Amino acid sequence: MSILNEDYVINNGVKIPKLALGTWLIEGQAATEAVKEAIKLGYRHIDTAQAYGNETEVGLGLRESGKDRQAIFVTTKLAAELKDYDSAAKAIDESLTKLGLDYIDLMIIHSPQPWKVVNQSDNRYEKGNLEAYRALEDAYKAGKLRAIGVSNFNQHDLQNILDHADVKPAVDQILAHIANTPFDLIDFCQRNDILVEAYSPIAHGAVLKNSVLVAMAQKYGVSVAQLCIRYDLQLGMLPLPKTANPEHMAQNAAVDFEIDAADMDTLKQVEHIKDYGNDRFFPVFGGKL
Repeated sequence: MSILNEDYVINNGVKIPKLALGTWLIEGQAATEAVKEAIKLGYRHIDTAQAYGNETEVGLGLRESGKDRQAIFVTTKLAAELKDYDSAAKAIDESLTKLGLDYIDLMIIHSPQPWKVVNQSDNRYEKGNLEAYRALEDAYKAGKLRAIGVSNFNQHDLQNILDHADVKPAVDQILAHIANTPFDLIDFCQRNDILVEAYSPIAHGAVLKNSVLVAMAQKYGVSVAQLCIRYDLQLGMLPLPKTANPEHMAQNAAVDFEIDAADMDTLKQVEHIKDYGNDRFFPVFGGKL
């Protein structure tokens, strides 16, 4: 059975496809075409964000794909800068308009901190996140969103939501890949019935030449990218590999193999990545805007 046909069930009972197409840094017509190609290949989960600036183009790709709306799971993210109820509520409606949808399957707060202070401030914006999350809750209760959650939230940030919100977050979307796997945070989420989504499962290409990964991928007869995606799946996460290349989309979905327990232990202990190369200036990879 192809991974493209498999689902997780999140904590409100909604099914969510186990593999998604990420669309970060895919702009304009390229985003529309990427969505159409992915759906043609059998992808049922498309991930975008207000900050990506491509919601309109992603929505166009969804419509031009010819697939029934109900067949595709759509995720978008509330801009990290929005830490009050009114601006968050307005932005939710704007995403619906840009995507051209009557409802969004999953909407999540993109970051507990505005991007410009990530890695520079100890302020976790607890009150602001509760206000933004309250806007998501109200949109969820109104039927505009089928599920809600967060992204880049650590245990403290999550506990703040769990202690005060009416609706438990369905997911926490985080950076998680071989050579950078936050096991404590993953365990916390799983103990609290919060699905972990793993963005940049291939570390934006930064691990493709790692000798340990190259050797192990050869053992299984797969690419390093496939090994990385399978690793996240076997840890119970939902990977979101980003690509506009149909060949890579197909390869990323061809992960119906099993990494044995000993090799999983080896991968869990791969030396922590120190350099994300050209992408290291992004806050998610440790940089500062």
